[in-house]
Amino acid sequence: MDTQRCREFVVLAQTCNYLQAADQLFISQSSLSKHIKALEKELGVELFNRTTRRVQLTEHGRVFLPFARKLAATAHDAETALSYASDNERRILDIGSIPVMVPYGITGLLHQFESEHVNVRLRITEGDADHLKDMLRNRTLDLAFIRDWDGDVAHDGDDAEFATSEYAEDCLAAVLPAGHPLAMRPSISLAELANEDFLLLPKGTVMNALITDACAVEGFVPEVRYRGTRAENIIDLVARGMGVSLLMRTPAAYLTRSAVSIVDLEQPITTKIRLYRLRDREPSPEALEFLAYVPLAKHEA
Repeated sequence: MDTQRCREFVVLAQTCNYLQAADQLFISQSSLSKHIKALEKELGVELFNRTTRRVQLTEHGRVFLPFARKLAATAHDAETALSYASDNERRILDIGSIPVMVPYGITGLLHQFESEHVNVRLRITEGDADHLKDMLRNRTLDLAFIRDWDGDVAHDGDDAEFATSEYAEDCLAAVLPAGHPLAMRPSISLAELANEDFLLLPKGTVMNALITDACAVEGFVPEVRYRGTRAENIIDLVARGMGVSLLMRTPAAYLTRSAVSIVDLEQPITTKIRLYRLRDREPSPEALEFLAYVPLAKHEA
């Protein structure tokens, strides 16, 4: 049985979406579909019900899933062990990260680590928190920089599944046009922005969930005029007077310009970027090297 097809089956079973699964596996949707059909032919059963818009596991698929996970995990561990057999071969460390890397020094840290560990080659994947966690579960990643906050229910539920170490902390701040009536204040309450037009990051992101929850506590639902994935676009629109935004202070300060003011909130709302790994997976030697290196690099910085 092809263990790679078992791994692809596991990813598709988790995402229930061919496009998302193909993206995680770095293959085309057509190739993924062919591989799944070949696996079904080999097993003599249908693993997925394709009559709905989202693919769903059949009963046979649910029975096969735990065995496929074990096969895929064993194959990955065997490949990793074989890669250690040659001291001359560069070992691979797969690391994921949230999109905002530069302001937090993550890109510099990765480059510095690889420069000082010539036998380790980093492969880096950018994604949102849920995507990165799925990749950790599927053993596509060894480690991942993920943002969360203490009030995040999803993070609380992950405690038993992931081991984490804190990398950075940041606070939510209001991003206002320089001429806004509140722009010169040292701090404001979130409730003072209740009647503003908001320019926010997309739904489904940690930041959007954090902001939605924070506004709900203040008794209002933000009127969203724009949603986009790029903070620099949001800041430019704020500078042009199209609305206000709420962003983490560190990346906002990194991207800001003179036509924009960054104002702290009176009741601080903090997030943390943590380095995640699977709790029940023994870290590889290079992963242990990276985990030990991060606090040293932060201290030196």
